[in-house]
Amino acid sequence: MSASEGLARQTTGQLNVAVIGTGHLGSIHARILAEHTGAHLCALVDRDLQRAGALAEELAGADQIPRAFPDTGSLLDALGSELHGAVVAVPTEFHAEVAVPLLRAGVSVLVEKPLASCLEQADQIMAAAQASSATLTVGHVERFQPGLRRVLKQGWQPRFIECHRLAPPSFRSMDVGVVHDLMIHDLDLILSLVKSPVAELDACGGAILGEREDLASVRLIFENGARASVTASRASLQPMRRFRMFSGRGYVSLDFNRNYGISVAKGPEWDARRAELADLAPEELLARKDEFAGAVLAVEEMSLEGEQRPLQAELDAFLKVMREGGAPEVTGADGRAALELAERIVGAIREVAW
Repeated sequence: MSASEGLARQTTGQLNVAVIGTGHLGSIHARILAEHTGAHLCALVDRDLQRAGALAEELAGADQIPRAFPDTGSLLDALGSELHGAVVAVPTEFHAEVAVPLLRAGVSVLVEKPLASCLEQADQIMAAAQASSATLTVGHVERFQPGLRRVLKQGWQPRFIECHRLAPPSFRSMDVGVVHDLMIHDLDLILSLVKSPVAELDACGGAILGEREDLASVRLIFENGARASVTASRASLQPMRRFRMFSGRGYVSLDFNRNYGISVAKGPEWDARRAELADLAPEELLARKDEFAGAVLAVEEMSLEGEQRPLQAELDAFLKVMREGGAPEVTGADGRAALELAERIVGAIREVAW
């Protein structure tokens, strides 16, 4: 049974969910789940059992404290069929080691991005999901940005996408380079929007702070003619997360850090007024440009303050597919596709590394 089509374990009450890995991101997942009305945070797993236990004490509810375990095996031995789902937030190199036994036990998993450290391990995870009734979804959280979700619903067909994702050094996720750490967010977004294979790519980058690339820039050409330019850095003093998309109908600009976006599209009077514009002398056109812009362009500003947090929305979607079945919003195949493209980019960077 396909992981994207399979039904997870059915339950009429709260879903029992564990968080595997209680570092920075895992602890955020745990805090959201501890307050979620549709989930019961039943367990925390970490090789550092003391850290898991301390977080469990912090998140103790009125009814009980989440149980702490040192590994996935002891978690499954203790809870068995009582466990419905798990968030895998361990270092990337351990994703397959953790996710595969969970899926084989029928436990649905949300694996943080990237899906795995290599395609071989990604395929192991997907094979375990394919053979299971459990759901596999991948934590590409930017899919749940409220501004981007509006864009996806509007059915834009992009011809050019430009992404900048710059971050100060955090010294986390140093087991992977910036392509797998940060750029992969934008690679997943681009693939989900363009829906066409990559025909060509040109990439450059290199290591600044560690042994793996900390800066990367890539230009992509897709088989359908669409193009993309993506830059990522984890050695920037100022953070930036900007996404711009251009198509035949207009463009969208999103600033994820500022929770702000704007779209500019051809309005309903565009065709009727365009002939009028062609007949005007240059000086008259210049004088009336604001009038015509207001008449023929549809401008929508998107203030995204107060919208649901992306990570909250991601967990809501995970819980929903566990409860109701159906395909997750980000499938294992989606995660593998982003990983495969990331691998190609890293390979290209190595060919021209400084």
